Amino acid sequence: MLARAARGTGALLLRGSVQASGRAPRRASSGLPRNTVVLFVPQQEAWVVERMGRFHRILEPGLNILIPVLDRIRYVQSLKEIVINVPEQSAVTLDNVTLQIDGVLYLRIMDPYKASYGVEDPEYAVTQLAQTTMRSELGKLSLDKVFRERESLNASIVDAINQAADCWGIRCLRYEIKDIHVPPRVKESMQMQVEAERRKRATVLESEGTRESAINVAEGKKQAQILASEAEKAEQINQAAGEASAVLAKAKAKAEAIRILAAALTQHAMGVYGALTKAPVPGAKDSVSSGSSRDVQGTDGSLDEEFDRVKLS
Repeated sequence: MLARAARGTGALLLRGSVQASGRAPRRASSGLPRNTVVLFVPQQEAWVVERMGRFHRILEPGLNILIPVLDRIRYVQSLKEIVINVPEQSAVTLDNVTLQIDGVLYLRIMDPYKASYGVEDPEYAVTQLAQTTMRSELGKLSLDKVFRERESLNASIVDAINQAADCWGIRCLRYEIKDIHVPPRVKESMQMQVEAERRKRATVLESEGTRESAINVAEGKKQAQILASEAEKAEQINQAAGEASAVLAKAKAKAEAIRILAAALTQHAMGVYGALTKAPVPGAKDSVSSGSSRDVQGTDGSLDEEFDRVKLS
């Protein structure tokens, strides 16, 4: 009896090894792998096993052995990053503009147990949650902010999805808005607004250019006036210095002439004084008188010449 059991177990192991040698395990009609006793779980997958209808364990990647009949693979969860297209939907902004918006959702299953038993269809649940969250977040923003704050809007949607999907064992990695469609009339008004803004910027730039040009011209005139005044000042200083030098030279010449005249007067005066103070010689009175008269006349002539020379200088 033991030999028969051993042969049966060997046959089961042999069939499991043959099955494991293929590229994919045998799956039932439901798409789930069958219990072939020896199973090889692929990388980045988690197989949820139930024993007699209750959760038993999660098979890790690699070799796993199950008990036939009792164990059953109930769920297969992929641990890779999953990309889900969020369908286009309508949403109303804070300023009552209806938009058509769609997006792309990137998520990953972090807890296979919660993803299997916490929600019936995790991907569908997260898609619906993304749509409702997107409508809610768009209702808080005006149309202009929707276009300007797209990154912050994506981050807000990711945070809201992660708070709600934590009990499902799912983590939203990022959400990206693909397209935003506005009504034709709103689009025309936005285009007119953009053109008006461009014309305004062009007018402002033109006025700034005119102002800068006027400032440059005024600055140039100011610098020219400063340079002209400095040149005139330098010319006046030079002219005044020349006149002062001429006056100084004339004063020096007159002082020199006066000095020479004073010396000559002093010399002649001393001569006259000496002649007058000499004692008279008898019999020579007339000759002394005549000599004194000649000396005085000579002195007067010399003085006249000196005065004339001073005048000419």
